[in-house]
Amino acid sequence: MEKYTYLSKSSNDTTELALKIGMLLDKGSVITLEGDLGAGKTTFTKGLAKGLHIERNVNSPTFTIIKEYKGRLPLYHMDVYRVESSDEDLGFDEYFYGDGVTVVEWAHLIEEQLPENRLEIVIKNINDNERQFTFYPLGEIYIEICKEIFEC
Repeated sequence: MEKYTYLSKSSNDTTELALKIGMLLDKGSVITLEGDLGAGKTTFTKGLAKGLHIERNVNSPTFTIIKEYKGRLPLYHMDVYRVESSDEDLGFDEYFYGDGVTVVEWAHLIEEQLPENRLEIVIKNINDNERQFTFYPLGEIYIEICKEIFEC
């Protein structure tokens, strides 16, 4: 499996990286985010939203599981941390294969429901400001996105 790494030195760095990725996404795109609390999952999603021309403030859907935002493409922001069972049917397929972009925080909790093709991102805290992003593109479109972002 190919992987790409990126060291973000600030939240602005993270936002800019995500904005670039957001500009390259198309309908049906799925991005999974893993990382400890405070790692930057929501900061990354805010940048992605900017790349999708979403003007509303994006915040974590911790207690609602899914938040929807309108932009160039709809953004479906999921936080599945509180999903009680990995086989619980919450209609995720409608989002994964729909007309928008889906971001899933804590995606390992619904691993068996995720589409085969997706961009997995693991975020690791280095210190108060720095984060290491590791990208695992699963599927040709995500490999192309990573090449465009990281091999410039």
